Amino acid sequence: MSYIFLGSLAFLLFMIYDVNSITAKYRLLQSGFFLGCILLIAATGGLVAAVWTEIAWGTARTTIFITLAVLFLLLLIYTLFFAIPFKGTYIKPDMEPETCTTGFYGLCRHPGVLWFIGFYFSLWLAFSGALLLLAAILFSLLNLCYIILQDRVIFMRIFADYGDYKKTTPFLIPNRHSIKSCFIRRKGQHSEI
Repeated sequence: MSYIFLGSLAFLLFMIYDVNSITAKYRLLQSGFFLGCILLIAATGGLVAAVWTEIAWGTARTTIFITLAVLFLLLLIYTLFFAIPFKGTYIKPDMEPETCTTGFYGLCRHPGVLWFIGFYFSLWLAFSGALLLLAAILFSLLNLCYIILQDRVIFMRIFADYGDYKKTTPFLIPNRHSIKSCFIRRKGQHSEI
């Protein structure tokens, strides 16, 4: 259960980091996002290690869902750290940042959540275990709470153009228009994918 606690604590650190970015801007709290990432990675590693000896290696189910978990993890890493300017987002936030509206961020406003959910449920389907299922459900719900905070409060104060972005791009579930615009180049724009 300590891994579930560590993973849950990660989301508290993410929220503190974001709230700090629009309020007090304490230097010490600026590391909250990276500390949260470290806690979430440690929690996930611990959860997988706890079921490691029970894994049915070589089965089609395990192979398929490990492959999917790796794919979702790569999509998550790309979306959070490469599809948007890393330095201007995490190291030294831009004074007047612009909303990223292309690539996966044209698909929906929080594409990382889709990959996050896919990753944790693929891990559970590959490795089984009650704690992995609990982690997949709880971490996904905490992530949803986190993005609601970002979408309704944080990003509205950080990005001057976020209100316009909300009008044109779905919150979480892509629609036909956003899927089409995500994968088809528009004149004068380049695709992030």
